[in-house]
Amino acid sequence: MSNAPVPQHHSPTIPADTQVNLSSSFRTRAVFAAACTGMLLFGMTTVSLGTINAYLAAKFSLNEMAVGSLAALLPLGILFGSVLFGPVVDRFGYRIPLILSAFCILVGFEIIAFTGSFAPVQAAFFLLGFGGGIINGGTSALVADISTGSRGAALSLLGVFFGVGALGLPALTGLVLSSISYETLIFLLGCFVLLPITVFALVGLPSPKQPMGFPLKEGRAMLKHRTLLLLSGALFFQSGLEGMTSSWSTMYLQKIVGLPVGLSLFGLTAFAASLTAARVVLGWLLRRVRPATVAISCMAIAFAGGVLLHLATGPLLSFLALALIGIGFAPVFPVVLGYVAEMFPALSGTAFGIALVVALIGSTVLNYFLGILTESGGLSMYPVVYLLSVGALVVLFSLAVRTLPRRSPV
Repeated sequence: MSNAPVPQHHSPTIPADTQVNLSSSFRTRAVFAAACTGMLLFGMTTVSLGTINAYLAAKFSLNEMAVGSLAALLPLGILFGSVLFGPVVDRFGYRIPLILSAFCILVGFEIIAFTGSFAPVQAAFFLLGFGGGIINGGTSALVADISTGSRGAALSLLGVFFGVGALGLPALTGLVLSSISYETLIFLLGCFVLLPITVFALVGLPSPKQPMGFPLKEGRAMLKHRTLLLLSGALFFQSGLEGMTSSWSTMYLQKIVGLPVGLSLFGLTAFAASLTAARVVLGWLLRRVRPATVAISCMAIAFAGGVLLHLATGPLLSFLALALIGIGFAPVFPVVLGYVAEMFPALSGTAFGIALVVALIGSTVLNYFLGILTESGGLSMYPVVYLLSVGALVVLFSLAVRTLPRRSPV
């Protein structure tokens, strides 16, 4: 077990010699590219249910509660992956965890493609989430480790590739369904996962930061860090909001707004496209404007998007609402994780793990809760839960910012 001290209410920076060592021991651009490949894959997994839920509901005669179980299992798997990745990458490095997690995603897609019963589909979505959780946390911590400037900006650029994956999968599905079956498409998605596996195997990744043991003592101390807990609470609601949007928006557009299946998928594309475009801009903006100001402003945009979605009666307003929601979500994870990395540079994997575990608990709880509400009150409950969650996010993030050290560059 490592005896490295856990920083408390101050904002340490990475020593200059650590920065030089990181830069000289591996090719930073190649590592960033590898992280981006992984984040693209994670983006695909998060929208996988929203993209194929209508197909699964028809194939297995699922009701909304059964679809809700899948919407809960996906983030539950991400939760377990997030619990595991932090201490493991701090202790053993990044290569093996990233390769194994991508393999879990490959297996999950192939199970969905070939199974004839519902229980393996449930297991497959847990596997997709588990592998995605490790990749999400691992690639984020990896980019934080190699960033010597604004971590928030670097993490925003990484998030662009999350958007590319989340944008590309529903768009591709909408375009190719007239030519190939869902089963063939899902099989090919599994084959695609061989690309990031190869990249993780070939690129030189950083060595372990805690090679002498798991940082359990330091991890327990972090659980008492007030700022970390508040930031994690903000991610509880942010992750729940992203999960709801990815998993429930297409069904809401179909059953409440009245859009056909193919058109509703492009609503999810509008969400992912705006999220991606906003994070491209944030890579520049977060170096020039106070990150907390950017995040709060975008939360207001996300709230406006939820109101507009509630009022939408056709495709134009629906797509505009989801585009505003994507813009509103864009800065929250990069800004929050930037603050976390700045406070705990020597144990970024463990600190990210704690924050992401709380975040994914939020996604699991809110998705399951929404499933229960829609069973009794219908899908019209979705915008209501969404707006209440945005309000809670604003409150917790604002409280967290007030407890940050004065010098907290991200």
